[in-house]
Formats: sequence, structure tokens, C-alpha cells
Amino acid sequence: MATKEKNIWILLIFILSGLVVGGLLGELASRVDWLWWLSYSQSFGLENPIPLDLGVLKLSFALTFKISVASIIGMTLAIFIYKKI
Repeated sequence: MATKEKNIWILLIFILSGLVVGGLLGELASRVDWLWWLSYSQSFGLENPIPLDLGVLKLSFALTFKISVASIIGMTLAIFIYKKI
């Protein structure tokens, strides 16, 4: 018997895989003249890493998201497939 928590994790995996596959297809579509719009993207996050110097250990934190039209389509398609299963 599946619990609601397992369904949320499966949905999260579906959404992330849709984003990754959509982003990959968007990068491939950027090389095709009439599919350029799929690669249109916006990046947001931390441009410069935030350093943390602890004396013995130095850490840098950075996180950037790049969302394209193709990755949004992939995420939407993944949610649609999840609901059909």
C-alpha cells in the first residue's frame, strides 16, 4: 500500500527528470533555427560563491538555476504522465 509521502517523492523525481530532460532538449534545440525559442532561458541564483573560512577548512557556497522553455514543457509533461499513472 503506497503512502502519500511515497507519492510526493515519486512526483518530485518525475518533475526533476522532466526539468533535466527538457533542459537537455532545449540545449539541443538551440542549434535548430526554427526551434530557438525552446532554448530561451533565465538564470537566477548566486552568481559569486559565498566563501566560509573556518581556518582549517574553506568552503564556498553557490547555487544557480537555469530554467528554459523546454524544461518548463518537460516538467509539465512529467506532471501529466505522473497523473496518468
